[in-house]
Amino acid sequence: MGKITRALMKAAEERFEHLEKVSKIKEHDQFVIRKMKDSVIDARIIAYFDPKSIISEQYKSLMTNLLSGNKSRPEKVISITSSIHAEGKTITALNLAITMSRAIHKPKILLIDADLRKGKMTRYLGIKQETGLSEVLRGTANLKDVLFNIDIEQLTFMASGAVPPNPAELLASDAMKNLISEVRSMFDYVLIDTPPVIPVTDAVILGGMTEGTLMVVQAGRTQRGMVDRATELLNQAQTKIIGHVLTGIEYFVPEYIYRYL
Repeated sequence: MGKITRALMKAAEERFEHLEKVSKIKEHDQFVIRKMKDSVIDARIIAYFDPKSIISEQYKSLMTNLLSGNKSRPEKVISITSSIHAEGKTITALNLAITMSRAIHKPKILLIDADLRKGKMTRYLGIKQETGLSEVLRGTANLKDVLFNIDIEQLTFMASGAVPPNPAELLASDAMKNLISEVRSMFDYVLIDTPPVIPVTDAVILGGMTEGTLMVVQAGRTQRGMVDRATELLNQAQTKIIGHVLTGIEYFVPEYIYRYL
């Protein structure tokens, strides 16, 4: 981890201790979305704490590339995955979702934690949300029961919910297809955080349902063969890979650029 990254993370940790969370009910179309109290955001969600930082600027560049890639028919439903575990896909998904929600045209963003095995989104948000995607797909909860937000305008979340005995079957179900269709009409962009490709088939299943997939690759850790194999599996499901995000990069930022930022 570079000095700048460490400094930003330390600043973020100090800053969130002083943030006050305002609780209120917010209406989204015909649904009521609950605002969670006293959330403690993970310091790695730099876009939340310091939107003008160097790291946040990289997420803005990623957002710009995504939104300008196909102006005639932009991808509205995007899955985010990786080849193996611990490459930073959930952190990437959260930072990207926050960045997109703060775009000039104020798009409505939904971030879904579709890792029904080891979902970590709520942990990074520092909240407890026991019901989520799993319950919606099993028919034990309605969509309005699982949507929530914190103190970020235009950004809504859906947790993964309880771990079911049949994650892949649930994600491949008509209920999942119907859910994607429903939220697609409610939000400008839907980001879906999925499990890694190599260990389980979940990301391949969801990749075929979405309009594009972002692959997160950790520099210095993920082997090229793993990335190639994950790409092959996604291609077999006719998944459109719209880009790769390289995490874990350390680089030198010239002083004059740092001063400008």
